[in-house]
Order: sequence, then C-alpha cells, then structure tokens
Amino acid sequence: MSTPPARPRAALLLLSYLAFVSLGLPDGLLGVSWPSIRGDFDVPTEAVGWVLTAGTVGYLTSSVLAGFTLARVGVGALLAGSTLLASLALTGYSVSPVLAVLVGCALLLGLGSGAVDSGLNAYAAGAFGPRHMNWLHAFFGLGVAIGPLIMTAVLSAGLAWRWGYGIVAAAQLVLAAAFALTVRAWHRGAPGSTEADAPVPTEAGAAIQAGPTSAVRVPVRATLRLPAVWSGTLAFVLYVAIEVSAGLWAFLLLTEGRGLSAALAGGCVSAYWGSLFIGRVVQGLVAERLGAGLVLRVSLAGMAVGAALIAVPGPALLAVLGLVVVGFAAAPVFPLLTLTTAERVGAAHADRAIGLQIGAAGVGAALVPAGLGVLIGNTSVQVLGSALLVLALALIALYEWGDRRSTGRPTGQPAPTQPGREGQPASGPVRPVVDGR
Repeated sequence: MSTPPARPRAALLLLSYLAFVSLGLPDGLLGVSWPSIRGDFDVPTEAVGWVLTAGTVGYLTSSVLAGFTLARVGVGALLAGSTLLASLALTGYSVSPVLAVLVGCALLLGLGSGAVDSGLNAYAAGAFGPRHMNWLHAFFGLGVAIGPLIMTAVLSAGLAWRWGYGIVAAAQLVLAAAFALTVRAWHRGAPGSTEADAPVPTEAGAAIQAGPTSAVRVPVRATLRLPAVWSGTLAFVLYVAIEVSAGLWAFLLLTEGRGLSAALAGGCVSAYWGSLFIGRVVQGLVAERLGAGLVLRVSLAGMAVGAALIAVPGPALLAVLGLVVVGFAAAPVFPLLTLTTAERVGAAHADRAIGLQIGAAGVGAALVPAGLGVLIGNTSVQVLGSALLVLALALIALYEWGDRRSTGRPTGQPAPTQPGREGQPASGPVRPVVDGR
C-alpha cells in the first residue's frame, strides 16, 4: 500500500482544504441575502423553505450516489465535475428571474455539494489521517464564516445580492479547473483498498475507514429496534436544526429585531460561523484530554446558555454574544456524536446508525429552519431565541436519555481502533460487516 509523494500529497491536501472552504461559502450567503431576495421576488419570509428543501434533496441524492460514481470515474473527476456543477448552479442564482428558477438552482447546488463532500471524505479518511479530517471540517466552518462577509460587502457597496453569488461562482470555477488539472494526481494518491478495507463515505465529516474484521452478520431489523439508534438520529435532527437556524435567521433578528445596520449584522453572522470554526480547530485536543462524554455535556449546556442569551430581550450586543456562545459550544457536537456512535449503539450497528444520523441531519437542516421561517412570518423574528432554547433543552434531554439506554461502552471510553495507513494514526473504530451494505 503506497502513499502519494510528499509534494503531490501536499498539493492535494491544500486543494482539499480549499474545497471545504468552498463548500461552506454558499451556506453563509443565504442568511444575509435572503431579505433582499425576498424583496426582489416579492415572496414571504417562509419561502426560504423551498430553497432549503431543494438543496437538501440534491445533497442527499448525490451523497448516496457518490460511492457508485467514485468507482466508475475516480475521485479527481468526481470533484472536478461536481465543483463545476456547483459553479453553474451559483451562476444560476445570480441570474434567476423568479424564485422557481432559484429553487431549481438550489437543487443543482445540492447535487454538486453532496458529491464533493462525500468524495473528499472518502479520500481524506484513508489519505490524510484523523487530524486533517477534523481540520478539514473546521475549514468548512471558515467558508461559512466568509460567506456573510462577501455578501455584506456586496450589499454595503450598493450592489445587488446577485453579485455575491457571482463572486462565489467564479471561485468555484477556479477550483473546478484545479481539480481537473490534478485528476491523475488524485488517482495516484488514492489509498489502496480491498473489498474488506474500503472507505465508507458519510457526509458532513463522518467518513469512517472500515478495517478488516470478522464477518458478523447483523439483520437490519436488529439495528432499527435499538432505542439508542433512534435517539441518536433525532439528536442529529435537533443539533443541525439549531446550527442552521441560528445562522440563517440571525441576520434578520439583528437587523429587524435589534436594530443593527446590515453591514454590522453581516459581520456578526460571520462571527457566529467563525466561532464554530475556532471551536472545531481546538475541540480535538480538548476531547482527547477530558473525554468525549464530558465535552459533549458541557457543549450542549453551552448551546442552551447561548440560546437563552439570544432569547432575553435586550440590546443587540446580548444577542450577538449569545450567537457566539452557541457557535463555539456547538463546534464539537457533530463530530463527537458521530465518533461515539459505536459506543451508544454497539459496533455492529454503527454503520447503519451513522447513515441514519447523516440523513436525519439533512432533514433537520431543511425542515426545522423552514418551519421557524413560518413561525417568524406569523409572529416576529424575536421568537428565534426562544425556539433555539427549546431545541437545545430537548437535545440535552435526548442525549442523556440515549446515553443511559446505550448498548455500547460508556460514553467517553475510546473505541478500539485499527492501525493507521503507512504509520498514520488510527482512522476509526473497527466495525463488523453488516447485511445490506
């Protein structure tokens, strides 16, 4: 089993970081641009649900199909084609005459983004090791933080929101060209695999490398009967709902609800996503020292505290502080919930449980923020903090209940790991072969 030479590997690593930044950029644009889009198209606030749902459908579809596509065209070609598709979709955003066209472009953007996410996760799990995996997903948060700054700068300059999407589309086009020029390098650098030792792509940072294991067959119905599987799945719905809802509706809260200027509010939304980025950079070291269980509990409590600060009527500074607290506290939750799945449900069920969790995360990212849009449209944007607090408290209760009902090791105890590739650290928990894979 060989690893790519140092220089090509460094170049591919750099491209991977840039790709994760590019994945986050469009997500950061929508929250700041939506009030302008809503005004241009003369649609209600809750119409953003159509955009979110279309993007989620595209993302989940391409994520499921990415494994088949990788086997046929390779990771380099997949990344080049998918990034080009994302660039074309963002260009469509910038020229959409009506909301229906923009929703169609959201579907295409989801198709491109999901394939890039899955392809990069599958590659990075075997080629770069867990440290870079954590940092790659932190750079997704950096991209989401940069997005509001781009759109805020565009709007502050007196330009239409369409220019923001055009700028990001151009950046995606440059990245697609870089992927196309390095297709052979990606092929040479791809980690070798066998039927028993192949990367299993799971979206949003949940790529896990399966090692050679004994073939323990587990019926699907046995997995679906575990309470910990469903509590974990619902936990992902609630977590992603909080993360996305806070980022999406914060701009509207700070401008219409707390009286900040658009430029200042856009910077504050970037601070929210930036706190998520910083938290993900440092969370690995903290979790190693204190244990995943303690870090998760402190983080969930911190999310509730931040949501309470947003909910309290008061000056804009209080809401901004609450957003930053929510972002920093939320940072380790997704990766740690994913990494401790085997501890809660047992190694034999972890593969399917993670698949359910990632799919549920996509649903939570679309339906709950859209539902909050309906609630805001029928009441006021001030309801955002209270809604986030309810979701955070529900997540705490669900986590504690699921942890007590877990079938694996106690939360925080390290999972057994397989040896790393070519001297790299171990890349994930050893899992048995399960039916239906």
